[in-house]
Amino acid sequence: MDSSKLIDKQIADLKDWRGQVIVKLRKIIHDADPGITEEWRWNTAVWSHDGLVVAVGAFKGNVKMNFFQGASLPDPHKLFNAGLEARRRGRLTFMKAIRSTNLP
Repeated sequence: MDSSKLIDKQIADLKDWRGQVIVKLRKIIHDADPGITEEWRWNTAVWSHDGLVVAVGAFKGNVKMNFFQGASLPDPHKLFNAGLEARRRGRLTFMKAIRSTNLP
């Protein structure tokens, strides 16, 4: 099965707010870079463009979005909430309590 279909399957299997968040994040990612490629690595959705860009994973109580070069991105609003153990990555965590954020 190709990567896009595996991502579709993951979304369909979730059947809750986490699937809805992944749908919204997927759209934002494609809108930001129409040339980005969907991949399925480490049993999670990954997008790449001249290298790994971002991974989005669903967990029991949250959805995590990891930017592979996140430490090099400006973060003036302090949105990245990964600890120092993440090193070069920047992580955003979406939890059930904030699922109704203004994602497009």
